[in-house]
Amino acid sequence: MSVNLSKGQKISLDKEAGASLSRITMGLGWDSIKTKGFFGFGAKTEAIDLDASCVLFDDSSKLADIVWFRQLKSRDGSIVHTGDNRTGAGDGDDEQINVDLTKVPSQVKSLVFTVNSFTGQNFSQVENAYCRIVNAGNNQEIARFNLSVQGAHTAQIMAKLYRHNGEWKMHAIGENGNGRTFDDLMPQIAAHL
Repeated sequence: MSVNLSKGQKISLDKEAGASLSRITMGLGWDSIKTKGFFGFGAKTEAIDLDASCVLFDDSSKLADIVWFRQLKSRDGSIVHTGDNRTGAGDGDDEQINVDLTKVPSQVKSLVFTVNSFTGQNFSQVENAYCRIVNAGNNQEIARFNLSVQGAHTAQIMAKLYRHNGEWKMHAIGENGNGRTFDDLMPQIAAHL
């Protein structure tokens, strides 16, 4: 059964999955808010390009690698982004990042997942936004974090996966920020390492 996380909550992925995890998928989903036309007719939605990124940090909290729409695979091949969705249209996850936990290099201590509005719209124009962690071995959702905190921000540090005492844990960060890419969030991310 999936855990609905609240901001700041931490969980053990292995305990929540009920087994030792080897592969997970971080899914990001969102919808554009429909705007009403003249006299309520002609409702439309505007495409919103949210981008999921995974930033890898080593034991010294230094940037080790990045997976995002401009680099879809980590240098070691342990993390793969499935591709850029520029609209949010459709059901289910709009973007996914697959992580083979057994292949993440031992010097990598944490993986920070971010979301940015590349086209610059803020989250007041987004609804049904979430990130979730899925056990890729059996496709069972482990945890879900609601990102639909509407506001003037254009980015968010979603969550951090980190190694602690030989197991992977998840911290739902949910900190709002601004910027078109993960790089704009780096000063805020540093505070969570």
